[in-house]
Amino acid sequence: MTTRTDVPAALDERTQLVTFLDYARATARAKCEGVSAENARRAPLPGSPLMTLAGLVNHLRWVEHWWLEVVFLGREDEGPWTEEDPDREMRIAVDVPLDDVLAEYAAACARHREIVAAHSLDALAERPRGDGGRVDLRWILLHLIEETARHNGHLDIVRELLDGTTGA
Repeated sequence: MTTRTDVPAALDERTQLVTFLDYARATARAKCEGVSAENARRAPLPGSPLMTLAGLVNHLRWVEHWWLEVVFLGREDEGPWTEEDPDREMRIAVDVPLDDVLAEYAAACARHREIVAAHSLDALAERPRGDGGRVDLRWILLHLIEETARHNGHLDIVRELLDGTTGA
């Protein structure tokens, strides 16, 4: 189990949010350390054929793209998903070496850190929700922390089933 020892007890809100998101991101990467190329593509849960280490990390990459680039900044959606295949980002990851998936995730995270640093937590997303309301950057960061932490649990289970590795 990874224990946080590098975070002071009191930080401002922005620092808390970005620190926790970076910690969750680092945990996702740590769950993949030392895994074989074959195991990175295997889905050990019979009812979840898309639940692979590579697929989950690629999903995290594209989830950040959606929320920070598409919803928050209002940019064009460049995600690999389609209406016919909404989980395509998980499906195509098994054809890419895990090191490449992790590198693409790291590069996306670096871009997203810059986006977050350049905007107020109160800044509203360009793209409205279905009801016309717009979330703020604070909400998006909280959602990304939740999403990444949730999928870290999936990564933990998948990794243990694949090769018995636990922790990180």
